[in-house]
Amino acid sequence: MEKDRISSVQRRAKITELLRANQEVNVPELAKLFSSSEMTIRRDLDLLAKQGFARRTHGGAAAAERMEFRFDFVERRTRNQRAKRMIAAEAVKLIKPGSRIILDTGTTTLELAFLLKDYQDLTVVTPSLAVASVLQFSTGVQTILLGGVIRRGSPDLTGTVTEKVLDMFMVDLAFQGADGIGLGGELFNSDVRIAQVDAKMRRRAENTYILCDSSKIDKVEFASNGSLSEVNALITDSSISQDALESL
Repeated sequence: MEKDRISSVQRRAKITELLRANQEVNVPELAKLFSSSEMTIRRDLDLLAKQGFARRTHGGAAAAERMEFRFDFVERRTRNQRAKRMIAAEAVKLIKPGSRIILDTGTTTLELAFLLKDYQDLTVVTPSLAVASVLQFSTGVQTILLGGVIRRGSPDLTGTVTEKVLDMFMVDLAFQGADGIGLGGELFNSDVRIAQVDAKMRRRAENTYILCDSSKIDKVEFASNGSLSEVNALITDSSISQDALESL
């Protein structure tokens, strides 16, 4: 049957839909619905709870009281996700208690946000609705969501308001993604509005790190926002070619 071949990602998405519709689910019924073992379902519910989509109950789970954003970028987030998580795990080593940081709207910085949920005494400034959604119930993280215009199909706030509000802050660290990095070190975004915000972020941070998986290296996009010469380091994965590494 089709439900026997459903992927783990699809199964968890269906469980999330059931939680939204029914508020509560139980393990035996889900195991029967998806022709999966109860252990598999428990792992799914544990993961959804960790991500803030569910609240574990005795024998199942209930819908979490959280704002949830579903955007067209979901497919982008899952692309090269293992590399993005490894990059985020390296970046988190730079963050100390008491740090004030900026997280931009990239999918790799979103993976970093998941690693910060249990931090204490941390301030995060972001134009990303997705990052704010991840951190909203973190008791030790003060999250400041920048204002602005929501880009269609993406959880990004951009525009004049975003840039003006950024002027209110100075932070210790900024973490940014990139849609492309030229072999000469030029940084690119696919949207000029994001490029403008990213350029200003670097001016409001003492130190900036670019988090970018190797598929974006030697790739040119529509809008340039600066150069690697303006940042402390690029954190990428080991699949980067030796030629690209030497050029950068």
